[in-house]
Amino acid sequence: MDRNYVIERLSTRITPIESRPADSRGDHDLNPGMAPPDQKLTQAAVLVPLVDRPDGLTVLLTQRTDHLRDHAGQVSFPGGRVEPEDPSHEAAALREAEEEVGLPSDRVDLIGRLDLYVTRTGYEVVPVVGIVNPPFPVKPDPFEVAEVFEVPLRFLADPGNHQKHSRYYKGARRSFYAMPYNGYYIWGATAGMLVNLSQALETAQ
Repeated sequence: MDRNYVIERLSTRITPIESRPADSRGDHDLNPGMAPPDQKLTQAAVLVPLVDRPDGLTVLLTQRTDHLRDHAGQVSFPGGRVEPEDPSHEAAALREAEEEVGLPSDRVDLIGRLDLYVTRTGYEVVPVVGIVNPPFPVKPDPFEVAEVFEVPLRFLADPGNHQKHSRYYKGARRSFYAMPYNGYYIWGATAGMLVNLSQALETAQ
């Protein structure tokens, strides 16, 4: 799965950068009766970095450190809250990627957005998709990021690798997507956004 293939397929499927989709995905998708949070949602953005490698695109992901208050130890995209000084969600995603993993914004070509994703913890996340052009430095923030790694997009886009797991949370069973890969456990919101990306690619074919 190379750069031109993905850009061609996603150009008609990913919401244009200037638009905001009316509907959203979220942790509630696999849990009938679990409504999205009704409080004011915190605006956030993540970068979905598709690295243009000779053998095909990969997805750059981070393993968060174990001491963080939110999502400790989880696999995630670079990203975070949209700050008042950020002119857009795109700017926030690029800023966070540079702060967290040292990825310079001039190495990223933005191609659009996936669907809004609402988390049960009260975040409304805009996933911003970009093609990352090597070479680029990797300098993880040691406070937030324990490890930076890449997974082939072909693996993550294959519906056969999209598992549905569940666990008990506050007395109720909650289901979520998971994509185990070479010892990494990709799950929750990150996996949900990757399912969205996979469906966009599949539908566009």
